[in-house]
Amino acid sequence: MSAQDFLVELGTEELPPKALKSLGEAFLAGVEKGLKAAGLNYVAARYYAAPRRLAVLISQLDSQQPDRTVNLDGPPVQAAFDKDGKPTQAALGFARKCGVELAQIDQSGPKLKFSQSIAGQATVSLLPGIVESSLNELPIPKRMRWAARKDEFVRPTQWLVMLFGDAVVDCEILAQTAGRISRGHRFHANHEVHISSPAAYAEDLRCAYVIADFAERRELIDARVAELAAAEQGSAIVPPALLDEVSALVEWPVPLVCSFEERFLEVPQEALITTMQDNQKYFCLLDGNGRLLPRFITVANIESKDPAQIVAGNEKVVRPRLTDAEFFFKQDKRQPLEKRNERLANVVFQAQLGSVFNKAERVSELAGFIAQRIGGDAARATRAGLLSKCDLASEMVGEFPEMQGIAGYYYALHDGEPEDVAQALNEQYMPRGAGAELPATLTGAAVAVADKLDTLVGIFGIGMLPTGSKDPYALRRAALGVLRILIEKQLDLDLVAAVGFAIKQYGDKVKAEGLAQQVLDFIFDRLRARYEDEGVDVAVYQAVRAVNPASPLDFDQRVQAVQAFRQLPEAAALAAANKRVSNILDKAAGGVAAQVEPHYFDSPCEFSLYSAIQQADQKVTPLAAERRYRVTLECLASLREPVDAFFEAVLVNAEDASVRANRYALLARLRGLFLGVADISLLG
Repeated sequence: MSAQDFLVELGTEELPPKALKSLGEAFLAGVEKGLKAAGLNYVAARYYAAPRRLAVLISQLDSQQPDRTVNLDGPPVQAAFDKDGKPTQAALGFARKCGVELAQIDQSGPKLKFSQSIAGQATVSLLPGIVESSLNELPIPKRMRWAARKDEFVRPTQWLVMLFGDAVVDCEILAQTAGRISRGHRFHANHEVHISSPAAYAEDLRCAYVIADFAERRELIDARVAELAAAEQGSAIVPPALLDEVSALVEWPVPLVCSFEERFLEVPQEALITTMQDNQKYFCLLDGNGRLLPRFITVANIESKDPAQIVAGNEKVVRPRLTDAEFFFKQDKRQPLEKRNERLANVVFQAQLGSVFNKAERVSELAGFIAQRIGGDAARATRAGLLSKCDLASEMVGEFPEMQGIAGYYYALHDGEPEDVAQALNEQYMPRGAGAELPATLTGAAVAVADKLDTLVGIFGIGMLPTGSKDPYALRRAALGVLRILIEKQLDLDLVAAVGFAIKQYGDKVKAEGLAQQVLDFIFDRLRARYEDEGVDVAVYQAVRAVNPASPLDFDQRVQAVQAFRQLPEAAALAAANKRVSNILDKAAGGVAAQVEPHYFDSPCEFSLYSAIQQADQKVTPLAAERRYRVTLECLASLREPVDAFFEAVLVNAEDASVRANRYALLARLRGLFLGVADISLLG
């Protein structure tokens, strides 16, 4: 079967830069989906995406659909005809479905059958429908109309190129008639571009100052920005999202170095970086110490004969924005940070839970409580908690919301607050996302945990639980943040006590009954997904959860120990034995005696097990107290032989009630040793 290259390019007004890459990928996916559904084979496929065009190139596409046979089964013959041999509605309906008369249906077998050979169509006749379907399925939240037409797309369309081999595919899509004429760069080559063949598409446009390949433009910008930054003895900040957006704004990228006055460096560099990146799409430069240089890189869309004019224009545009940041910074420093709590007393945190200042007061007390228990400075944590929300009332954060916490850090230092107190004002929001940075200071960790626990307790306390995908107060993220801080920073905090303290802070504003357990369950439930992502079996998580450790760090240490224990050869047998013991003890009537009485033993296996349990108890009690859970379980693994021998030789439910009760007590001792770490009966 012969094959030819296929090209489709839809020309438009400037496409949304943040969506360009995803539109290109979706266009390609849609075309490939249509080709596969049609049974058309091809060698390779790729997309092109530039500010004014989306294109897909298919290499060596079959020029003809293969012939195919359709086989359909219908109703059973006895259901297709009545006793008089007349066709029922089931038979007639099947014939209609097949698009033929009933006489053309095969009635020779137990079921009605229809077979039809369908000749393959020419690929060129299928392509318009495939392209149109792909365009209709693009992820466009809001489509627009233009002129007097009813066609809708993300932007008004301007031209359409569709070539199969050297021939134009005759069709009209989105108000454009297909041809082979594209357009060049809006300024460098503002004229028609003749596309000689699908394979020549990229080079034909390159001659017209258009780099159609999104990935090529991205790589070019990235490499040139790094090169220019090195020439300035610095390194560029190149967030992937910003690089994608800039790549989507230009057809012919030309990065240029610009500068701004050094006096602006007195402003927090985060504010300068934010405004230059978000508003102007510039790449900022840092020196070897991570400090902002008075330089930035802009990416022009033209190769100017006088690039100094472009540089001067960008420097002129950025100056007012930096001046605004400078003004807000100077204005904010005129007033002590703490004084801004007065304004926050009138800002609602949540209607039923009070103001933002009320929250700061609660966080302050809770942070002090937490700091005292994780080895931090309670007084500094209390102070940081009180100042934690002050910068929300600053001019800087009002203009640059991304500066919350960061602005507080600079203002606290300006007011003479201790370094860790200032850092805590920024660290309270950490981690800001999955895998993001954690607080570096104990003061910051205390405030961050306090802030998240206060939110969890308050929102749960008024019954606003997250449901499905709805979580307006980001409670899941708060719970994960608490766990990450405490586990990854090795901070041993009794979460039961901390949640209890947080509930008391709210007084009668929340319904306290059952609230602590509800919040704790919600937090510890987040660990299940965390461990699954790490490859820890859910049974291990459940085994530890069953013994309800109060500290997330303790919980994690037990999980790691049980995970290691599962690899031991004795693990499966001991898990099964524990399950058996658990079932026996659950059925014990009248409870289980606390003491084991050796004089009731009547089997050497009972003496052996009792002796092994006593020896193990002496070894593991100090180990468990030191949370050396892995070593504890390794020691308990030695109980496998006496346990197996006991169950093989001894009938636990003896007829003599005293003997039976004593055996229950012995097994309870055995089970208690393992429950000091986890309920390993759940591993079976």
